[in-house]
Amino acid sequence: MLVVATAGHVDHGKSTLVRALTGMEPDRWAEERRRGMTIDLGFAWTALPSGRTVAFVDVPGHERFVPNMLAGVGPVPAAVVVVAADAGWMPQSAEHLAALDAFGVRHGLLVVTRADLADPAAAMAVAGAELAATSLAGVEAVPVSAVTGAGLADLRAALDRLANQVPVPVPDGPVRLWVDRCFTVRGSGTVVTGTLGGGRLRVDDELELTGGGEPVRVRGLHRLGVACAEAVPVARVAVNLRGVARDRISRGDALLTPGRFRATDLVDVRLAGVAVTDLPVTLTLHVGSAAVPVRVRPLGPDTARLRLGRPLPLLVGDRALLRDPGRRYVAGGVTVLDVLPPPLARRGAAAARAAVLATLDGRPDVAGELRRRGLARVADLVRAGVPVTVAPVAGDWLADPQHLSRLGDRLAVAVAEHARAHPLAAGVPVEELRRHLDLPDRALVEALVRPPLRLVGGRVVGPGAAVLPEPLARALALVGEDWAAYPFRAPDADRLAAVGLGAREIGAAVRAGALLRLTGNVLLLPGAPQRAVRVLAGLPQPFTLSAARQALDTTRRVAVPLLELLDRQGLTRRLPDDARVVVD
Repeated sequence: MLVVATAGHVDHGKSTLVRALTGMEPDRWAEERRRGMTIDLGFAWTALPSGRTVAFVDVPGHERFVPNMLAGVGPVPAAVVVVAADAGWMPQSAEHLAALDAFGVRHGLLVVTRADLADPAAAMAVAGAELAATSLAGVEAVPVSAVTGAGLADLRAALDRLANQVPVPVPDGPVRLWVDRCFTVRGSGTVVTGTLGGGRLRVDDELELTGGGEPVRVRGLHRLGVACAEAVPVARVAVNLRGVARDRISRGDALLTPGRFRATDLVDVRLAGVAVTDLPVTLTLHVGSAAVPVRVRPLGPDTARLRLGRPLPLLVGDRALLRDPGRRYVAGGVTVLDVLPPPLARRGAAAARAAVLATLDGRPDVAGELRRRGLARVADLVRAGVPVTVAPVAGDWLADPQHLSRLGDRLAVAVAEHARAHPLAAGVPVEELRRHLDLPDRALVEALVRPPLRLVGGRVVGPGAAVLPEPLARALALVGEDWAAYPFRAPDADRLAAVGLGAREIGAAVRAGALLRLTGNVLLLPGAPQRAVRVLAGLPQPFTLSAARQALDTTRRVAVPLLELLDRQGLTRRLPDDARVVVD
């Protein structure tokens, strides 16, 4: 389906043209027909010679209803600019063209109506010159008369050619259906209409409603007045919703694929058609079918930060326009550059940000986003409209390779400095490194650990961490002489103190794997459990605690925690009568 919006000055024959092409009445309200002018959006459709369907969004031309016109043009990919041959180019013609240019509409037709009342050549020449300086430069021009029917066949053929030029949208992308009408149907409930520009809609789909992420379900779908189970872009659709009251939805809201959009009230943008410094502080932003007040903070010559009056589901690359409703003119076209902008709290941050924005073109690029941000979550980039084509480095975190390399270098330096300052500590806690590197997630620290660094028990240890300081090694050698004679006897506190093994030294030796702590200060060599199993295997099975103590030539103080350790490791099994057996 080709969906086009009409544009042009009031009373230049837009609705009459649509009526002649479709045989349908685009003016929906009695007041519109009584006054002979379109007030709100009208819709009509017809078949083209190729068999394609063309749907028209007929917009009002009067200056008082420009917001309604913008709501209809915003989501539509093509436009028909209508100029009357007997009236020529007019003020609203210029404003409508400025809006189309601001929205970035590049596909369309110039239709000169009322060719039966005046020679269309002059109006066509002037209008063509006006279009030449906009995104619609070079579009095909067709003179017609809706009254006599002259040129209508040529116009239908031109619409077929236009349909071949409009890019085919991605049907499997996320849905963002901007609501342009909302009403209630007796027996069905709430119904909204809009132009489906991307994604696939199905009956029973669950969607999110802007303004809080409220879930809604598709109860029914109509495409051009006919019920259907599925709609693909581009299409004019009516969506019957379950689970939402009529007063919860209005024009400017959107139905969204869950989890694929993030509503934001702060965006960085590039403006075209006006100097940023000439803009008033407060304007109205028109995007999709929405119109929200914004405050403008200039950054660079053509870039600014917009604070929106309410959050909208915007994406990088979205086109919009700023309008001054008081002065009734289009202030400038907008290209969204960033929907997750950083704060500008520090001195000089605004100038630095302007320099960054000067390099952006509004085309989503994952490598560029990571280069600027260093780190980003997959979900954040997806919801900003940035296709993610690289693998996460940890969890759902993406990282710029150079930034990751620099972080790895800083991590190695931090571990080395910690080792020099704390020679008895077995590495640096991961949480301490996270704070030092100002990282948002412990998983990123763990992802930075590369040989010769190691991750041991929640700490990052350096290449020399296994080598004990010389004083500690000498103390262990002295007490090791005791274990050589009696491997299952634990030194008492006096003996440990005599050789210089205090609490800090013992902790360092345990973390380094040089000592095995059974409980408190009950210490053995690391290989003691395996050696004890070999001794106990020589006993008649099952054996008692007393028999084990005698075979190991140790005290009850050591035998009890040692046997409990063997039980936990599965080397022995305790029986109901408190005897044990060695597990083969």
